[in-house]
Amino acid sequence: MDRFFNPNAVAVVGASARPGKIGYEVLRSVVGSGYGGAVYPINPGHAGKELLGRRCYARLADLPQRAQLAVMVIRAEKVPEAMEECAAAGVERVVIISGGFKELGKEGEALERRSIEIARSGGIRVIGPNCIGISSSTSRLETFFQPREMMARPGPGNIAILSQSGTYGATLLEWFADEGLGVSKFVSYGNRSDIDEADLAGYLADDASTGLMVFYVEGFQRAREFFETAERAGPRKPVLMLKGGRTGAGAHAAASHTGSVAGSFSSFRGAMAQCGVVLARDSEELFDLAKLFALQPPPSGGRVMMVTNGAGPCVVAADLISESAHLTMAQLSAEGAAALKQRLPPYDVVGNPVDLTGSADAAAFLVALEVLASDPGVDILMPVFVFQDAPLGFTADELERVISKICARGRTMAAVAGGGPFTRRQAARLQKVGMPVFPSAGRAVRALEGLVGHARWAKGHRKVEYGSNE
Repeated sequence: MDRFFNPNAVAVVGASARPGKIGYEVLRSVVGSGYGGAVYPINPGHAGKELLGRRCYARLADLPQRAQLAVMVIRAEKVPEAMEECAAAGVERVVIISGGFKELGKEGEALERRSIEIARSGGIRVIGPNCIGISSSTSRLETFFQPREMMARPGPGNIAILSQSGTYGATLLEWFADEGLGVSKFVSYGNRSDIDEADLAGYLADDASTGLMVFYVEGFQRAREFFETAERAGPRKPVLMLKGGRTGAGAHAAASHTGSVAGSFSSFRGAMAQCGVVLARDSEELFDLAKLFALQPPPSGGRVMMVTNGAGPCVVAADLISESAHLTMAQLSAEGAAALKQRLPPYDVVGNPVDLTGSADAAAFLVALEVLASDPGVDILMPVFVFQDAPLGFTADELERVISKICARGRTMAAVAGGGPFTRRQAARLQKVGMPVFPSAGRAVRALEGLVGHARWAKGHRKVEYGSNE
């Protein structure tokens, strides 16, 4: 598997000289990503010319060295012949970007099967077809046909994104980039004609740069192998997943999207619970889970304490927490309550939430959070910030230092801050020092439920160590 992410050289089969064509944009991604190996455009129509500063060759056999990885951006009917050339030239790994295979029906399925038969006879492993490709932060290789000016790329980090859907994959990449979350490996694997979820999980379980796996799947080929790997890796490398094709309508859509056959979702959900996979209900929840798991340590329990300068979202959060299977409302110790009453103004409400009222500034949050972070009855701190209130808004610059100090205490935290551009800027600053910030109480609570549920599952396994996005 490592040859996909750390090849000695990359050949782009079907490279184009025309901007906007997929063959051009894939070549531009490989050349412009910072990848340090050789890059060889392959196209008989441009042989001997330079494409993006790289000499173009008519065929793989003409290359001055053997390329370990080939990326195919040619018509589906040409892929079997190109795969034979790969086998003859000693190519070890192939990413097929092209569509037009089993997602289109029997004729495409036969074409896909023939391509994979040739690959296997030549000892070649394949990602795709019908995908947007791969990336690696360690080798700085990427094979996307989405230009950088149209799709943001996240920096390096410890989250691996594995998606059957190229659209979901591209969306997650941009969301992660927007919020400063780093990615170790990315794989869009489309029809998964060869490399599948079990292969990817098995590789990433031992990948030193990956600490968290985030999957979008529509079906499984080797479910048992995947479950066993997830259960083995889960305590130290949590697995988060969004499953498409949960209903009859979704399963039908999956068949026409990636040719996947979806089984019973209730059985699937039960199996995932047993092996510790955390399931998301939609892409936003998948992203929220990834953010929380990447930035925070696992809590020792599910007791949530809120502190706020505007209690409305806390009411909604309390409703959701009371309905949760894993979360409860924390109860302050007598000592903690006394300390807060002594240090806070008399008009502040000491309970759950601790309501600092609209007059609270950053210093008030520091006082409250310092006391709550030491209280034995609290497992999780959930500050709810109203940055639109002048006292907090005008001292927001100090809050970054406050939160950095509290994060160093090692207590699990998830913040809520809803609003417009000013609020989003403050949330981004807090996230840089390690506190995940969610735009609504509901999203924060659902993410916390997944984190606590996974922590409970992991008890009895090896020590759980996640929450670093370095």
